[in-house]
Amino acid sequence: MILKGFVLLQPDYIYEALLNTAIDIDSLEADSHLDEVWIKEVIMKAGMKLKWSKLKQDKVKKNKDAVRRPQADPALLTPRSPVVTIMGHVDHGKTTLLDKLRKTQVAAMEVGGITQHIGAFLVSLPSGEKITFLDTPGHAAFSAMRARGAQVTDIVILVVAADDGVMKQTVESIQHAKDAQVPIVLAINKCDKTEADPERVKKELLAYDVVCEDYGGDVQAVPVSALTGNNLMALAEATIALAEMLELKADPNGPVEGTVIESFTDKGRGPVTTAIIQRGTLRKGCVLVAGNCWAKVRLMFDENGKTIHEAHPSMPVGITGWRDLPSAGEEILEVESEPRAREVVDWRKYEQEQEKGKEDLKIIEEKRKEHQEAYQKAREKYSNVQWKKRSYLQYLERKEQTSLKPKEKMERDSNVLPVIIKGDVDGSVEAILNIIDTYDASHECELELVHSGVGDISANDVKLAETFNGVIYGFNVNVGKVIQQSAAKKGVKIKLHKIIYRLVEDLQEELSSRLPCAVEEHPVGEASILATFSITEGKKKVPVAGCRVQKGHLEKQKKFKLTRNGHVIWKGSLTSLKHQKDDISVVKTGMDCGLSLDEENMEFKVGDRIVCYEEKQIQATTSWDPGF
Repeated sequence: MILKGFVLLQPDYIYEALLNTAIDIDSLEADSHLDEVWIKEVIMKAGMKLKWSKLKQDKVKKNKDAVRRPQADPALLTPRSPVVTIMGHVDHGKTTLLDKLRKTQVAAMEVGGITQHIGAFLVSLPSGEKITFLDTPGHAAFSAMRARGAQVTDIVILVVAADDGVMKQTVESIQHAKDAQVPIVLAINKCDKTEADPERVKKELLAYDVVCEDYGGDVQAVPVSALTGNNLMALAEATIALAEMLELKADPNGPVEGTVIESFTDKGRGPVTTAIIQRGTLRKGCVLVAGNCWAKVRLMFDENGKTIHEAHPSMPVGITGWRDLPSAGEEILEVESEPRAREVVDWRKYEQEQEKGKEDLKIIEEKRKEHQEAYQKAREKYSNVQWKKRSYLQYLERKEQTSLKPKEKMERDSNVLPVIIKGDVDGSVEAILNIIDTYDASHECELELVHSGVGDISANDVKLAETFNGVIYGFNVNVGKVIQQSAAKKGVKIKLHKIIYRLVEDLQEELSSRLPCAVEEHPVGEASILATFSITEGKKKVPVAGCRVQKGHLEKQKKFKLTRNGHVIWKGSLTSLKHQKDDISVVKTGMDCGLSLDEENMEFKVGDRIVCYEEKQIQATTSWDPGF
């Protein structure tokens, strides 16, 4: 029953209060609405006072968001450098290729040759042309980040090793480029190797609608060697030629528009973003908004850390001055003032709260319906029982629902793995969370994400891990000695990694360690039954099998099973094992023996086989496959 007032009473209490009134009880249902007079009656019997209040009407807020400007007049547009993304399979030489182009030691800084997060770099060619490169990760774990890179790029350089051919991440890279409708330049790498076969690569790519010019298509294919630097200028020229065909232009005037490529926290500079400027010219003092964050630009620097004063369209730039850390992929917009930036951020947070409120209301409504249905079933169950007896039966039910026993609680806790993820940059954390989203083995062990964030492991992370009995995973982050000692004292595991698939392998091992051990049977010996007879023990006749050991040996203390026509029909232990008339504990290969089982009603047949085996506990392995 629903009261038109703010009174928290159980429906049964309301029902009982109305029994002594003139209202027709039989006409009421669980969701009936009561008139004001009956509401007052119930509240009076409850010893409370009635106070009516009107629900406040939420005022509709005016949209105060910042949006991109309309398209500029084509006459105001000026040529800009192309933004190029290098994609391809892991270990096909993307980072080495970029290193040769911009003459810096990117590859030397990367662990295991794998780029761990998106970086943006401006490369000046001898011809005076400039190209902005987005160096996206080649590992399968970063599919989402590669997709983001493709969305802000003009051209994709697809790197395929001539000795390896098309691989899984190659196909994914092609799909990302197609989804973003970005043209491809094919770089066939490692052509210096003796086993290199560029023509095989071109033929394999035909299956994915990447048709090179040699086969009548429009994709330029350039054989290169990133290691020796051979033909890299031809690759750059092919990229510039394609960029000229695309006639890339941008508006360098007016408020800045751009995209966050990466975000991280620097100890000396605070929140920092790497961004690509797409419109306008960024200068010191500009006020920017990105997602739910805003900044007044305090410092700008290039990929080498050198301070710059302006950033034009297509330029990659590091920006400091952010109040909070925006997520990678967020749209950057310039606004006129700090109060306006706060207004935009407040509006966006308000919108998020409204959306969350709507989702919460849906969940509350679903829960209310479930509760209503459960209550209706309970009423039907006790519909023919007086209210006093009903209350007593409900009390008994509540009593039965006791808390978990310590052993059951321990088993439940061991079947849950709470984790805390900390990474060096926002993109790395996002990639790890995307992998965790693929977890599909909750029936074996629940994987619970307690917290994730950017930055070094803190005392708060250790406290959270202790509270939830979880494990902290750090990717390219540090942990101080004091925090390490605190974690060790509290029994908290901290696992640090610099290569993402090593972190995932560690997570798989941790999940597997939480699974119950599997039992495997290892055969020790096997015997065939040659004859059957029975002996009398007291008043009982005991069936005995005359056997010959075919392989291995039979040990009386181990476990046995009886098979017939390949099917196991009994498992258990022996009650006796004899050679001639002597009781023995072991019968070796080639020896005859007589044996009886602990199952009295089991009948032997000539041709049956007796297998002696031992059980060994094997650590189970999680069935979760993250895809690499």
